[in-house]
Amino acid sequence: MFLIYTKELVSWMRGHDSSVSSISVHGSGRYAITTSTDTAQFWDLDTFQRKRKLNVRQSVGIQKVFFLPLSNTILSCFKDNSIFAWECDTLQCKYQLPTPIEGSMLHYKIFATTRDGRVLVTGGKSNHLHLWCLESKQLLRIIQMPTKVRAVRHLEFLPDSFDGGSNQVLGVLSQDNIMRFINIQTCKHLFDIGNHEEGISTAAISPNGRYIASVMQNGSLNIYSVQALTQEVNKPPPPLVKVVEDLSKDKLGASKLTMRVTSGRSERPWKSRGSKTQTRVLKPQVNTSLENKENELPDGLNKKRLQALLKGFGEYPAKYSSLIDKGVHSAFVHLKDEYPMKSRKLLRVLQRTLSALAHWSAIFGETPYIPLLAFPFVKLFQNNQLICFEVVATVIVNWCQHWFEYFPNPPVNVLSMVENILAHHDKELLQHLINCNVTSQLYAWPLLETLFSEILTREEWLKVFDNIFSNHPSYFLMMVAAYIVCSRAPLLHCNQTEDFEYFFHHRNNLDINVVIKEAYHLMEATPADIHPQRMLDDFIPLTKGQYPVFNKYPRFIVDYQTQERERIRQDEVEYLRERQLVHEIEANAVQRKVEDEAWYRKQELLHEAEEQRRKILLQEEEKLADQRQRLAAVKRELKVKELQLLDAARRRFLKHQQDQRQMELKRLDDEIARKVSMRERETAATVQDVEVRQMELESQRQLFEQQLVKDQETVTQEVKGEIDASRRRADLEEHLVQRLIEVDRDEDRKAQVLAEESLAKADQKCIDTDWRIQALYKQRCDDLDREAHYEEIAKLLHDNRVKEAELLKAMKEEEDKRWEEVTEKRAQLEAEQLAVAALDARRKQFLEDEMNDAIDLAEKLQCEDGYFGEHTIVLPSIVYMTWILH
Repeated sequence: MFLIYTKELVSWMRGHDSSVSSISVHGSGRYAITTSTDTAQFWDLDTFQRKRKLNVRQSVGIQKVFFLPLSNTILSCFKDNSIFAWECDTLQCKYQLPTPIEGSMLHYKIFATTRDGRVLVTGGKSNHLHLWCLESKQLLRIIQMPTKVRAVRHLEFLPDSFDGGSNQVLGVLSQDNIMRFINIQTCKHLFDIGNHEEGISTAAISPNGRYIASVMQNGSLNIYSVQALTQEVNKPPPPLVKVVEDLSKDKLGASKLTMRVTSGRSERPWKSRGSKTQTRVLKPQVNTSLENKENELPDGLNKKRLQALLKGFGEYPAKYSSLIDKGVHSAFVHLKDEYPMKSRKLLRVLQRTLSALAHWSAIFGETPYIPLLAFPFVKLFQNNQLICFEVVATVIVNWCQHWFEYFPNPPVNVLSMVENILAHHDKELLQHLINCNVTSQLYAWPLLETLFSEILTREEWLKVFDNIFSNHPSYFLMMVAAYIVCSRAPLLHCNQTEDFEYFFHHRNNLDINVVIKEAYHLMEATPADIHPQRMLDDFIPLTKGQYPVFNKYPRFIVDYQTQERERIRQDEVEYLRERQLVHEIEANAVQRKVEDEAWYRKQELLHEAEEQRRKILLQEEEKLADQRQRLAAVKRELKVKELQLLDAARRRFLKHQQDQRQMELKRLDDEIARKVSMRERETAATVQDVEVRQMELESQRQLFEQQLVKDQETVTQEVKGEIDASRRRADLEEHLVQRLIEVDRDEDRKAQVLAEESLAKADQKCIDTDWRIQALYKQRCDDLDREAHYEEIAKLLHDNRVKEAELLKAMKEEEDKRWEEVTEKRAQLEAEQLAVAALDARRKQFLEDEMNDAIDLAEKLQCEDGYFGEHTIVLPSIVYMTWILH
């Protein structure tokens, strides 16, 4: 991140492994979100530190993560068409948009939202656009673009001066490099930019919606004027009174969700194509309420439309800007000293707005709380000073009625209305305030003069004034009374005046929705005799051509204060002029004195310099005579030194010749000594090489001897293994005969023995397989294991038959495990079994008859005992011993 003005690197925010596809900045400028295909990073721009990281599966992927305008909501869009909304502060999931209906699925790649953040449009590789309402979380409609559009590359809404942020014109840049602008409500094609010869690569729209900048495929940059493209885009909105049409005529088309984009003339988003809109004036009934009367304004502009104009960022006609052009009023020249602000822009807009109010009416230049009243609107409309002024003027004319009749004191009459409402609806709370010496100037006037801006957040304040602007001006006073009534619990616990002052000048933990509902309740439940609606006029808009005259205040007081202020200003100017004149005279006198002193000092310096130069001249003449004498002496000395140097040079040349001969002799001696030393070193190196070679030969001889010993030991071990195997086979065959006799004698206990033999067989096969794979030197360990196993079998034969079922079950489980292990190692054993198959053939032939009889008996026993597993193969002890042998 770089600083724009100095082009210096401010921070390097690392964290993405792949390229960043989008960057979204929060409206406050405090947070930012960067998105790549595999992750999204949430940054704090105050510290440039990462607060949170969103990782997803590689199979899903992220399309885009961005902030919604005018909210603390984050939208995350993934490649599987899922869209989630998150709370910016807590990062908790608020909701998920449902899956579109069947037949309308498309892969979302491009996204755009309106300026108010209420509508989301998505597109992708199709000519369909999905229009989502983020408030109801529902799919509003599917817009089908012309057949020429096969994919959407970019979406962007065209801002309008009169739509209040609910943009209606959408720009769609398709694969053919043409950007088409459509109305998302009527689905009419308004105009397009670009063509096949000169296509558009990317485009951007100015915040006010007047210009479109596009980068063309040939590298050029084109700027389009929206007003030139369509003359009707910047027209004011038409009247909203329309003829009620028969619903039955549009029953077939009303239920359709998909709407095709049709071509048509350029028109306003809310104006239907064709001839002039048919309107007719509806005569009010005799018993029309005051609320309906206040909505009937001149020229068909009702209150709802006025509210949209007041909230929008559009312009009024230029002839109303004369007050702003008058410059800064004298009453607000030093505004920055009274209200210091970090934002110079905000201070400048506040100063100009207050100056325009003071030029409009002199009372606003003398009112101390007018900056507090105008500040929330200045902060809201700081990008358009004219709109800001007219909104403040409209609020003063309609919602500040009778405020200035007791100037410079607070409006006691308006505060009395609030006190009467409070006395009727909550006498206990009012009595508590009276007992604590708290008047309406303390609990109602702070809310009125600041328009709730001190005690509400931005979102709460906007919500409150949405309701205030939509009702009779008396609703404003009802909101004040409702706020006090809803705060009765903490107020009843306050006893000190400082506590009340703090409560009505700071934010409190109060649900503003409850206050709004309570205000509507007070509007309905307040008796007519104390209702503020009886004493306040209906809404009156600002007049056309010129602003209305505002003189509802004691003019003699304001004029007197204005005159006094002007007199004080003139006296101050005169005083400053006289003080400036005195300062100039004093400065001139001091300057003349300084100049005179400088002249005299200069003359003295000139005399001193002249005397000094005379002295220096005499000294120089004396020095010159001395130098001449020293020069003659130096010449004599130089002549003598020259003769001495010639004699010394001759002697030095002779000495140099002698030294040169001695150096040559020494060089010859050094060369002879060097060659002798080199010959001695070469001889020593040769001797060392011979010794190393002898050591290598000795080492090789020892290695050959060790290898012969190892080979002899290997042969010995092989012979010993064969002898041990022959001995074990002989012992095993003798043991087999004894086991055959024992089988005939113990048939009643055969089932348990067979199970034990099967288990032992599997276990021994695993042991034998490991033994054959690892090494032959482990045979002695296998013999010890086998002897221990024999002792265990002998012990099991004498166990009680009561535990037979448990033992068989345990052995079955162990047998299954062993068989699984045998199956895994059988492939390795097959190669080794081929080598010993020939040796086992004679022994197996000898025992074949006995094994057949034993197998028949084992099958009978297995049929009787049904708890052997399907992998259990019951074999007589002959087979068991045969496996042990192997």
